[in-house]
Amino acid sequence: MHTTLTEHARCLWGDEYGPTPPCDASEHHSMYFTEKLTFADADDIVAMLRDLCPHLVDGLLPVWVRNLAYRLILLQRPDDPAMMREAALNLEAHGPSWDDIAEDLRARADALDPEGAKPWGHAPDPA
Repeated sequence: MHTTLTEHARCLWGDEYGPTPPCDASEHHSMYFTEKLTFADADDIVAMLRDLCPHLVDGLLPVWVRNLAYRLILLQRPDDPAMMREAALNLEAHGPSWDDIAEDLRARADALDPEGAKPWGHAPDPA
């Protein structure tokens, strides 16, 4: 039996960075994983993404799982601009079909946190 969302995902889709743990084959169904993901705490979902996709565009999680994961996180954290920006990057990285949604997320994040709107890698201004 899987004790974490990460373990369950790892068993279904593998892990680019580590071995797939042994488990009961009856648990290997995406429907069961989807149920766990749907009702998971945002921290558990973020932990899964960090463990299995540490560089945002890597990992073996299917795109639909990533998109659903970010959607569920944002429903639980509707005012988290950093997570909105990360979700936007994920959408842009995995297909142009969601570019309008990514733009909306980025605009919402910028409205909440204009300072965070600086380009990636931009060093803070010296004080």
